[in-house]
Amino acid sequence: MEEKIIQITAGRGPLECQWVVAKVLKTFLQEAAQAGIDYTILSREEGDANLTVKSVTLQLKGKELASFLKNWLGTVCWVGKSTFRKFHQRSNWYIGVFQLDQLQRQPFSERDVQFQTTRSQGNGGQNVNKVNSAVRATHLPTGISVLAQDSRSQLDNKKLALARLKEKLAEIELQQLAEQAQSHWSNHTQVQRGNPVRTFKGTDFKSTYVEKSYKKERAEAKREIKLVVSC
Repeated sequence: MEEKIIQITAGRGPLECQWVVAKVLKTFLQEAAQAGIDYTILSREEGDANLTVKSVTLQLKGKELASFLKNWLGTVCWVGKSTFRKFHQRSNWYIGVFQLDQLQRQPFSERDVQFQTTRSQGNGGQNVNKVNSAVRATHLPTGISVLAQDSRSQLDNKKLALARLKEKLAEIELQQLAEQAQSHWSNHTQVQRGNPVRTFKGTDFKSTYVEKSYKKERAEAKREIKLVVSC
């Protein structure tokens, strides 16, 4: 299972480019779903008009991500007349699709977790405070700590604390990824005009991209051969 961080951005482009980002994002996610790729939106900066997006950062997970992204990474062009500026002469609008660096992950291990028992606090009657059933779990490498006191069972609270700690660490990682994406302002000045990897045309956003792997043709040929053999 591969993981990649992708940023789709209008760069310093005008409102038309922000509209293109929104349209590209929709097409990108549709193709990702068809390829069996999961995604998480880490950050999204809305555009200056309705249905427009300045920049969006995605975390992708799936098989053969490199092959999928080969047809996306780089400059994407939309050919069409502006719907925001009726008499504008320009017809080619460019946005960028970039791959960002992954964070260095530290494998989670229960050996890095320190457990401490304490008396449960809050409402619950006399039985709550008589036994050290609450459990505090601290992740030593990061210092992140959580408390579980939902159950009267120390073992159950330990399992719950461990689960909460994993969830907390995952949330922090996603937050760091989002902050990293926001810091990549250099991408906003690297959108290049010309030589696009994908081109779309018209207000219906029709793609002019041609599948070069001939997967569909080979699959159709195999089906025809099977039909001939069965006959």
